[in-house]
Amino acid sequence: MPRRTARRRNLSGGRSGEAPVVHKHVTNDDSLSPAYAGRFDTGPIPKNKLPESEAPPPAAYRLIHDELLLDGSSRLNMATFVTTWMEPEAQVLMAESFDKNMIDKDEYPSTAEIERRCVNIVADLFHAPPHGDAVGVSTVGSSEAVMLGGLALKWRWRQRREAAGLSTDRPNLVMGSNVQVVWEKFCRYWDVEPRYVPVAHDRYTVAADDAMARVDENTIGVVPILGTTYTGEFEPIGEIHDRVVAWNAEHGTDVAIHVDAASGGFVAPFLHPHLEWDFRLPQVKSINVSGHKYGLTYPGIGFVVWRDQEDLPEDLIFRVNYLGGDMPTFTLNFSRPGNQLIGQYYNFVRLGREGYTRIMESLRDTALHLSEGIAALDRFTVVSDGSAIPVVTFRMADDVSAYTVFHVSDELRKGGWQVPAYTMPDDATDVAVLRIVVREGFSRDLGDLLLGAITTAVAHLDANPPAKAAPRAGFSHT
Repeated sequence: MPRRTARRRNLSGGRSGEAPVVHKHVTNDDSLSPAYAGRFDTGPIPKNKLPESEAPPPAAYRLIHDELLLDGSSRLNMATFVTTWMEPEAQVLMAESFDKNMIDKDEYPSTAEIERRCVNIVADLFHAPPHGDAVGVSTVGSSEAVMLGGLALKWRWRQRREAAGLSTDRPNLVMGSNVQVVWEKFCRYWDVEPRYVPVAHDRYTVAADDAMARVDENTIGVVPILGTTYTGEFEPIGEIHDRVVAWNAEHGTDVAIHVDAASGGFVAPFLHPHLEWDFRLPQVKSINVSGHKYGLTYPGIGFVVWRDQEDLPEDLIFRVNYLGGDMPTFTLNFSRPGNQLIGQYYNFVRLGREGYTRIMESLRDTALHLSEGIAALDRFTVVSDGSAIPVVTFRMADDVSAYTVFHVSDELRKGGWQVPAYTMPDDATDVAVLRIVVREGFSRDLGDLLLGAITTAVAHLDANPPAKAAPRAGFSHT
């Protein structure tokens, strides 16, 4: 075989005749911490008490990272309303703000200014009267916002009663049986009687007549919902408002309205701009909204805003000076990170009204596409089609009795899809539905994949009906 004379690369990476590249060997026990071969990973690690010794950062990371693999994919979780995708630039800004404590406004004046701007943006979006800075606060979500709004209702009611020399020991709050559980918590924690307005088998929002039948002199407020948790539908806020105004005029009182806009507050202004549900209605005194839902920000961020300063009693505002400077505060939490607020402000600046409108229209179109595809299967009856907010709910058709929505939910979970099945509130508990929340990051393509999964699920259940079609409990309020 002839000897090759062409120049060849040697194993060191150089050419023949060149000095070989030398890789210096360094002995350093701290330079490498194998993620799976170290003693930290092979020895027992206590789950419910602190380990006796430290662990290398990569090993601790790998241990926790691997355990989290057992969680479902947040992007395929159609149960939750909270945002599961944001732009990379927003994530960078939020990561840069992890260490900033929102309460310390003297130390972080720029973050405090951004909070002021966000509150004003939300209040303007809801048509608050332009009297200088808006009256409101950012919160960790609508749960805290609801508590603050409810407290203001109770304090204003009590002040009016005390001024008139009347009893203040029996406050009540009128709301639908379809409210989010935080309203039940508010009533229990703050000693307020909940007066639930029932839904019906063919109507899953409250009726104005039923609401007014529960109002009396001890009512601190009426709470209609803009986008219910159960179906995403709007309640008749304008009609309820007019009835409350008439009741106040007849009885010489001032029952207030608080709108729970947790889910719909960042949808209605863009998809339904002419719908009057907010501060355009004079008896609406306060509104809560979740930034981490259709505000498009990672959890947790929310807001509560009031119509005027007089609607937020001064007694509820505290002032502290031990962080530097004199600062008013009205929150249930004290310390909390500022990064979610920064993420919310990024969305406001980045998207503007045009961007939010475009996104909400796209989400609505995807929801309508889903509802049409689901209805075409002839196995379901669509309850809400996603035209109010991008939420689709559907129940089994009347002629399908071999399986339930709970079986469909189980079949979908086998493919990684998390579509919750649950029963309706009191007076309609025999109705069970499935719910799909269409969020930013859920594309039309993913929608078609989900439709395909639903089609496969019902085909499997048609061919292999369960032995027993008994409903089970299961509902996500998030």
